Amino acid sequence: MDIKEQRIRSITNIYYANPQVQKALLDFAKDREVVPRYFEGFGKRPDTIQYPTDINGLVKKGATSFHASEEIWNDPLSLSSEIQQHEMNELRKGWDLLIDIDSKYFDVSRILTLLILDALEKHGVKNYGIKFSGGKGMHIIVSSKAFPQVYDGKEKNESFPAWPRAVCEYLMHYVKRDFNRKISELFGNAEVEKKMDPKSAIKEALCPNCGKEAKKGNLINLTCPLCKTTIQRKNMKITKKRLKCIQDDCAGIFEIENEGEYFECENCGISNINKQETSGRYSATFTQSAKEESFSEELKEEYSGANFGSSDLVLVAPRHLFRMPYSLHEKTSLSSVVLLKEEIENFKFSDADPFKLKIRNFMPDNIENEALELLRKSLEWKQETKKEETRELDKKYSEMSKTFEEMKDVPEGAFPQSIKKLLAGGLTDGKKRGLFVLLTFLRSLNFPPDYINKTTRTWNEKNKPPLKEGYVRSQIDWILKQKKKILPPNYSNDNFYRDLGLIDKMPQAKNPLVEVGRNLRKLKGVI
Repeated sequence: MDIKEQRIRSITNIYYANPQVQKALLDFAKDREVVPRYFEGFGKRPDTIQYPTDINGLVKKGATSFHASEEIWNDPLSLSSEIQQHEMNELRKGWDLLIDIDSKYFDVSRILTLLILDALEKHGVKNYGIKFSGGKGMHIIVSSKAFPQVYDGKEKNESFPAWPRAVCEYLMHYVKRDFNRKISELFGNAEVEKKMDPKSAIKEALCPNCGKEAKKGNLINLTCPLCKTTIQRKNMKITKKRLKCIQDDCAGIFEIENEGEYFECENCGISNINKQETSGRYSATFTQSAKEESFSEELKEEYSGANFGSSDLVLVAPRHLFRMPYSLHEKTSLSSVVLLKEEIENFKFSDADPFKLKIRNFMPDNIENEALELLRKSLEWKQETKKEETRELDKKYSEMSKTFEEMKDVPEGAFPQSIKKLLAGGLTDGKKRGLFVLLTFLRSLNFPPDYINKTTRTWNEKNKPPLKEGYVRSQIDWILKQKKKILPPNYSNDNFYRDLGLIDKMPQAKNPLVEVGRNLRKLKGVI
């Protein structure tokens, strides 16, 4: 037993025996699926708690924390992994919006939490619950009551997880510029940057008009030494070849005056390129479009906040669980305490001492339809974003299909190490994510249904414990029905490869399929 486990087990009996803690847990547990965690692993599902004796009994069996669903059920004990979607919709009587804010740096979580709360308020949501996760994050909750029962012809209970996902994504988009700015202020110190994870230190420039990432380029300023005509060229390759002055009556040759970076939004034309001013008789720009460009002083490169902390959309999934208010955290032995907005700025970990608590209600008393405006804007934004993503994906798939359409009968020896490691099995956590990676990978390489079925089931048998048969079957059926191939996630998505232990360091490829192509070329070279 390591030191963390010793520490939390030394206090669980005393802590969870506190009547106030028990009441907080039981009040929040009403009509929710509740599952205990026994330090490393979770207890059986479905389960719930209704009485103090339920808590005492589970703690005596070794429970260290309690986790609940964001969904509210008519009968949580009727849930099953074999249950069909329509049956789940019938059982679900509501859901809360749960925003999980997490980062390896608590100060980042603090910043993002305050930005999200401000965004909620600007969209008419004045009531919300806030709690410390117990680790390095925060949880924000808006009750089911705040969302309409029906919107745009769709029932609320049948719109999970689509509605809360859209809201979470929209809120992150809404605060992105301010988040980047504040993160840049926090980590702008050179000494701090040296200590940072290089992967986290990604920078980007966001368009002040549309909020999309601006494209980075190289800007060359050239001047004619004879007539002083000045021009600008974007992304010009510097070669030995000289450029003649654009003035008909001048025999001069342009010289490079200076060069630097620029940012330009391809969506709306916003640029940070400065207009040229010369004292000479002539002045010119390279193209007419350059004269007509919009210029912005706001377009500058800053740290990407998304690489430091984000809203965890994994939580916005059917039957997913999150740590209950006043539950302990296994790594820190701190309590998931409920906070007020004004306490966040000065919150310290010592304020979550399990034996120095002020018990508060986590669930806010929302006004009916309080989040209607937030939902409307989120869904409208999501719809527009989806259109753009569809256009981009269509282009992406058309390009990728040329590369992978002819890949048939790929030998397993050409599989990348990440997939080989996945196929070795033995996953204890993240099995559903592993299944998604495996199915999209096999399907993208045109393996026949019988091979996909056999390989997937063989893989699942190695997991501890295996996924339910009904779930595996439904996922296989789903991937085979897709008209368009769904590519496996890129390696940059930590929720899959790194978190599942499939890679230790970033491979020299964006996607497992790219590695397959390289490996096939190597094999052909050997043959």
